[in-house]
Amino acid sequence: MTVRQLRRFPWIAILRPNTGAMLALLTVVSGCLLMFLWLAGEVTEGDTGVFDRTILLAFRNAADPTRPLGPIWLETLARDITSLGSTTVLTIMTLFMIGLLLLLRARLEALQVIGAMGGGSLLNTVLKHLFDRQRPDLLPHVVEAMNASFPSGHATMSTVAYLILGTALTRLSLARLVKVYILCGAVSLPLLIGLSRIYLGVHWPTDVLAGWCLGASWALLWWMVLRWLRRDNSTAPKEDSTSPFRR
Repeated sequence: MTVRQLRRFPWIAILRPNTGAMLALLTVVSGCLLMFLWLAGEVTEGDTGVFDRTILLAFRNAADPTRPLGPIWLETLARDITSLGSTTVLTIMTLFMIGLLLLLRARLEALQVIGAMGGGSLLNTVLKHLFDRQRPDLLPHVVEAMNASFPSGHATMSTVAYLILGTALTRLSLARLVKVYILCGAVSLPLLIGLSRIYLGVHWPTDVLAGWCLGASWALLWWMVLRWLRRDNSTAPKEDSTSPFRR
């Protein structure tokens, strides 16, 4: 079936314009969801033990397995990076984002942030209770961790938050190079946060991989929801022309 034929279906009208790009995005979302489901199945069946333990121990000092690999400053750096995905930091950032978007008269973007972060937090909590996976017990945790392990809340919610923030900022009238820089940062931060969780010994690697996949698919789905809302409101009165966001 060609792209021209696909456009005839009402349910796929959300893909217009740039149908090719949107189909590619749907492929990415589907791939992330399938990867998450596969990881969830492997974890449930207990088939990830060797992989998880091998990776987790690779981040530990061979002479003293109770300590992370590398100098003390690297452990301090990992603590600082992991805090960027904490509930406190992400909540403050989310509230700031919502306030800023409302001041910029970008109401749909503000609703997107509320839906993505609120729904993502609820989804992550439900999944943690559903799988109820224990935290790594091979080594002492460098930082405190209280709830269930799968999927990683830090990896999931930081991916949602920074991707949503990044895509919102790229809608501003900015140079292409600046937009690429913003998106690179939006992708890099969750990756660093997830790696810090493994390095500090509070998550199995598969927890983090699942969190990245879940967070990316959730954020991209909400980006598509925003696109649908904009298309649905295309005939409505325009928002204040002083808004710096592109329509």
